Amino acid sequence: MSIAAEPWLVALDIDGTVLQEDGTLTDAVRDAVRNVRDLGHEVMLATGRSVSMTLPILDRLGIVSQYVVCANGAVVLHRDPDAPVGYSRHHVETFDATEVLTTIRGHLGQASYAVEDAEGVFRYTGFFPDGALAAASHQVEFEELLGVAATRVVVISPGHAIEDFLAVVERMGLHKVTYNVGWTAWLDIAPDGVNKATGLERVRSALGIPASRVFTAGDGRNDIDMLEWTAAGGGIGIAMGQAPEEVVAVATEVTGTDLDDGLADALTRHFQG
Repeated sequence: MSIAAEPWLVALDIDGTVLQEDGTLTDAVRDAVRNVRDLGHEVMLATGRSVSMTLPILDRLGIVSQYVVCANGAVVLHRDPDAPVGYSRHHVETFDATEVLTTIRGHLGQASYAVEDAEGVFRYTGFFPDGALAAASHQVEFEELLGVAATRVVVISPGHAIEDFLAVVERMGLHKVTYNVGWTAWLDIAPDGVNKATGLERVRSALGIPASRVFTAGDGRNDIDMLEWTAAGGGIGIAMGQAPEEVVAVATEVTGTDLDDGLADALTRHFQG
């Protein structure tokens, strides 16, 4: 199905969707994204990444978006040429992470923890792989994570298989927060009721684009809310071919994997087919 000329909101996950899992951006994906932009559609990123780790991807794609959703919906940016990074904060959601951190630590004592604040600065304890956190990060004692106004909490526990990690998370019965578990033993926690869908609804409303003209694509569990929101509005929600079953289940269709340039195929099929 080829989409008509009316502008669409095209919101794309980064890791495993725009980028392959090793960080590769292929020519096919970059060109497909630019072509959709050139047709007059609003192309943007919707990611769990922090601001400082998201904006360089726009540069690699060679696009300028009116809005960007970061930190799984907790931070929404708006284009502002006068701002130091070219974007200012349109909306930010924070929460006191004290209760959730102490709860998780009681179940995952050997895990590593990071808290991102409204300015995109991470405070962390334990070990995180190179590139996992933003450049603005400071190692601190666990107690210094408590009481921070957080946009996001990240927990990693490499000693757990993903199935065991999911079981532990389920047993914790976390309340008053929104959480998603990644591909590995990686837990992203956001303010209650905040996810990519809530951030994108703010963008859609600000742009005045009907929900039926929304196209989203993603591959992870943190994309489930986004894909459900897209389908509920009558839009097109694409699950990447490598996505877990629970992600595929809420998408309107499935494309190829990241290694097969699945995003490029889906964009070309719908916007130029």
